[in-house]
Order: sequence, then structure tokens, then C-alpha cells
Amino acid sequence: MIISLKEGNIPTIQQSSDYAIVAITKHGVETARRLHERMSGTDVYYMSKFRHGDEEQKGIQLFENSVRLLFPALFPAYQGLIIIISLGAVVRMIAPLLQDKKKDPAIVVIDDHAEHVISVLSGHLGGANELTLEVAAALGARPVITTASDVQKTIPVDLFGRRFGWRWESADKLTPVSASVVNEERIAVIQESGETDWWQHDRQIPPHIQRFTQIEDAAAYDPQAVLLITHRLLRADEQAILHNGVLYRPRVIVLGIGCNRGTAAEEIEAVIRETLDELGFSLLSVKAACTIDLKKDEEGLLAVVRKFGWEFVCYTPEDLNRIPVEAPSETVYKFTGAYGVSEPAAKLYIQSEQLALTKKKSGNVTISVGLLRFAEGGPSCQEELS
Repeated sequence: MIISLKEGNIPTIQQSSDYAIVAITKHGVETARRLHERMSGTDVYYMSKFRHGDEEQKGIQLFENSVRLLFPALFPAYQGLIIIISLGAVVRMIAPLLQDKKKDPAIVVIDDHAEHVISVLSGHLGGANELTLEVAAALGARPVITTASDVQKTIPVDLFGRRFGWRWESADKLTPVSASVVNEERIAVIQESGETDWWQHDRQIPPHIQRFTQIEDAAAYDPQAVLLITHRLLRADEQAILHNGVLYRPRVIVLGIGCNRGTAAEEIEAVIRETLDELGFSLLSVKAACTIDLKKDEEGLLAVVRKFGWEFVCYTPEDLNRIPVEAPSETVYKFTGAYGVSEPAAKLYIQSEQLALTKKKSGNVTISVGLLRFAEGGPSCQEELS
């Protein structure tokens, strides 16, 4: 469906995220698509004449006519707008919509070559400055921020890890934890999983922010606020660490899935939820579902992947057969050409032979679970599979 923009009418949009990316040029569209892949929690809008053909699959919305007519619908709907249009044009288009800094969304502008990311409106209260840093980091661009209070260069609690796809589990403590960070209180960053190169400033992490890998060690530090990054479901005795803390879910869980033809989405989702509960893993930390290419059109599996916004990866039987599996199946090979599906698919994605769950069969579904691992301060430290 294409949004037709008309004078005097506020268009109907489909909002599913907190932030919108808007583009109107060929280069801008490419930047918008790249940013959408690297930053979760974003909706994308661009002109229909630059369509790629996969917009419906990716949830991208197309429009025709002047982009100015789109902003009355976007302004009240989103926490922030990331606009790939010249700064002067953006100022003129949004000027009639401005109310005050407590209500206006964050406005960030990117130049057409994605060299600069500029915080334009609601920089501090609205989070545009933090959003600018996240967008710039995702694109490898230069952030432009003019708010004096942001020279502290510290952790943006509400946007922490967004460029990696991290999500906080609850917003209840975002404000008090942010205040603790800004006021340089004792902060513990506890990281059990996820990307480790989250510090994005050109100075060392200040001494009031200490990094830990275990909750017990952080508790001994007696922090005044906590940022906890883990894919695990916390035990009852661990909950106290979050009395003034935010729990972030990194996207590190990879599901290998096999299923009989015609298996309902409800059954597939139930097996996934049950399995993750048994492992003590959070559904919010799932990054991808992997399977054999014979299942690329499996409606039940596609429905689950779309529901949760997971990456969907399909491998050929030849790819899967390159990976050692614990119990090769002649029956599976007879019907698929591969000696296994869920186990080798998960191993291929994480590029490691070590899985959290090798294989479990439940009803019509077979599932394997892998975890992405990352080196300290850098990229993945996964063992390459040949």
C-alpha cells in the first residue's frame, strides 16, 4: 500500500516502533534501509519511486507527493524522527508543528551522503542528542551536537545498545538511572552477553562507571544504579540488583528450527517459548530463526518470525551437510537432502559447534538453540566453522 499525501488531510500510517526514518532521495533511501537493518525500533518511510520490491516484507512504508504532508502524522506518533533531508528544508517543514520541548519529538537530520548526523530538536529532554550518537555510530558518521550539557559524554541510558538491537525489559527505572549516570554516582554495568564495544566516546570510561561480568561482584561494589545486560531470566535472589537498575536484552539467541509441513504458528511459538523457559533464556534476546531453504515459504514459521521481527535465515542442504551433527538422520536426509536441520542451521549462524541446546523434538517441531558470543571491547570471538 502506498500512502497518498494530500493537502488538508492527515495520512494514515502504521506505527510499530518509537522512531521513524524518512528519506526522499536515492542516496537517502539507501541510508534509510541500512540504518533500519542496524537499528531496531525504527519504522521507515520513503518515496515510492525508489522502491526495491521488498518493502512489504521489511515493513517499509511508501508515499507519494510532498513529504511535508507526511509530518503532521509522524510528529505526534513517534518519540523521534530521523530525517535524511537537508537541514533547512526540515526546519521549514516542521516549524508549523512545534509546541514545546516537553512534547516535541526528537528530530535528527542526516545529510544525503550520511557523513553528518545532526541533533536538531529536543536534544536533551527529547533524547535527540543520544539518538544522534546512536545513529552516527550505526552509520560510521560524525555526530553534531550543540547542547552544552551533553559534553559529559556518558551512557545514554534510554538508548543504550540500541544500535545493536538491545531492548530494555521495563521503562520504570530509565529516569532515575539516567539521573544517577548524569550525576556521576556509582554505576555498575553488568554484562553477561551481547556486544561489548558499546562505549562510543573518545575518552576513557569514567571511574564512577565500573564494568562487571557477574551480578555477585557488582553487588559487592554497592552501586547506586545498575545497567544489566543479559539474555538470562534472573533468579529470585538476583532481582534485588535492579532496585535502581535497567535490564537490557541483547540479541544473542539463535534458533535452529525444523518442522513438518503445515505446522501451525501457534505450535511453533509454543515450542519456542517452552524451550527458552527451560533454558532460562528471554524471548526478547532472540535475534534469528534459521532453517533449511525448503522451509522458506513455511507459513507458520514465517508468521512467528514476522510477529517478533526476527531475522530469518535459510540454508541449502549442502550448507547444512558441511556441519557435523550429533545424530545424523537418514530419514531427514530422505525428505530434505540434509542429515539435520535445526542443529546445523543454528551452528552455521553462530559459527560455532557449541550450542546451548543441541536438539529437542516436540510434536511437529524440532528446535536447537545457540548463543552469539563477543570478544571484550570488539567483534565476535566465535570459532570459525570450516
